[in-house]
Amino acid sequence: MEKRYLGLNDLTSYKSAFEFSNEVWNLAIKWDYFAKDTIGKQFVNAADSISANIAEGFGRYHKKDKIKFYYYSLGSVKECTDWCNKAKIRNLISEKIYIKINEVLERLPREIHQLIKFTNEKLKT
Repeated sequence: MEKRYLGLNDLTSYKSAFEFSNEVWNLAIKWDYFAKDTIGKQFVNAADSISANIAEGFGRYHKKDKIKFYYYSLGSVKECTDWCNKAKIRNLISEKIYIKINEVLERLPREIHQLIKFTNEKLKT
């Protein structure tokens, strides 16, 4: 039997974060210029940063490097929470969308912490 290595797309946290960033993009792209230029760009960048940092960490060799980038992704989750709250208060998203986004933003840290725990347990260096 051939040994199969874990791939980036095997990570639940990465898949969730990647999907989330595209959902944020699809929301923000519809906003007017001012909303896109202020909240939209920041929200999209923060959302993109979650999966990008997971990907960068996954590509690192040493355990400490990997985990450092996974923690960066957690910071981006918190930043997204802030932008989501601002989008809601400024009437850029509906209550229904707000709830949907927050469900993901509450789930992602658990998934990222599971990735950190897995990395800590399975890698030696």
